[in-house]
Amino acid sequence: MDGSVRRREESEVGNGNGNGVVSPNRALYSDRRLRLNPNTDHKPDNYEDLKLDFSPSIFSSLERYLPPSMLGGSRDAKLQFMQEILSRYLPEGERTRVQRHREYREKIISHYQPLHVELYTMHPASFFIPSFIKAVSGNTEESFRSIISEPSPGVYTFPMLQPSFCELLLSEVENFEKWVDMSKFRIMRPNTMNKYGAVLDDFGLEAMLDKLMEEFICPISKVFYPEVGGSSLDSHHGFVVEYGQNRDVDVGFHVDDSEVTLNVCLGKQFSGGELFFRGTRCDKHVNSETQPEEMLDYSHIPGQAVLHRGRHRHGARPTTSGHRVNLLLWCRSSVFRELKKYQKDFSSWCGECQREKKERQRQAVAATKLELLRREGQSMT
Repeated sequence: MDGSVRRREESEVGNGNGNGVVSPNRALYSDRRLRLNPNTDHKPDNYEDLKLDFSPSIFSSLERYLPPSMLGGSRDAKLQFMQEILSRYLPEGERTRVQRHREYREKIISHYQPLHVELYTMHPASFFIPSFIKAVSGNTEESFRSIISEPSPGVYTFPMLQPSFCELLLSEVENFEKWVDMSKFRIMRPNTMNKYGAVLDDFGLEAMLDKLMEEFICPISKVFYPEVGGSSLDSHHGFVVEYGQNRDVDVGFHVDDSEVTLNVCLGKQFSGGELFFRGTRCDKHVNSETQPEEMLDYSHIPGQAVLHRGRHRHGARPTTSGHRVNLLLWCRSSVFRELKKYQKDFSSWCGECQREKKERQRQAVAATKLELLRREGQSMT
């Protein structure tokens, strides 16, 4: 990121504003660059009281990457610096899209009347089962593994949600869908793959899901997914998907637009709908072959969570009867996404990159042995 920022700065200084004058902001930021690694000891400021173009959590996360000289500065100074950086990577058209989406959400929230207001604020004791709360409170790999199963490398399953919470959330989603039908309001669906379901963030649950990510998913992701941004998750996309008669039937082979995905079955009564996993891949290898050891089929259980990398290829088999509803939380890291642009080797998490690296190492060892044998043969003659 440092190199990219510097190149942009050099280009801007060269071009100026058409009159050979460099803007004050460019002069101010030209000698300051983000750190490659975060300052984990730094406690960032809180930006939730401000109306910003980006999620407040993005600024809190990015602040740990500020140059040391800025960490002790005022919140306003740090905010101005970070906004300047972020604006360089968000085109005007994207900023317009973000503004329109904000207005879309505000329109829904101003007209929709929640059915269960207790869902909109995080209440761990009534949301989660005690063993999950205890494991997260322990905040160690040992405490997490006390409740977690790992049926395939990088795929973790664990009991998480109270049945009463599942029922309330299902009821709230049904109430929202009734409002959508009655008001004839045209809503955005969760993604391009699902024609049914709803984006929970769009009707007021964003703050609660932020807490879910920050206080309960981030601690686990820091331990199990540090190589894909699990230590710097700063935004999310939260939604429910529905499968069954008169709903979506299945979901094809795909990867998620996330660094870490939480998938929790809410119910109801159903059969089929198993998840299938086929290995983690980078963009270059997303369509490569699946190795036998990478194959996993998983059957959903209400209240049970599945946690996996967003780049872990997967899909859902047909729901053959009943009605299945799942809560999805796509957790993202803006820092990881930026740094990933300048990487070429993803062997720390891409299965195919790992195999290619091992093959190169094997070939290098074989070539070395062959050269040694050749030299020994020459010395004997």
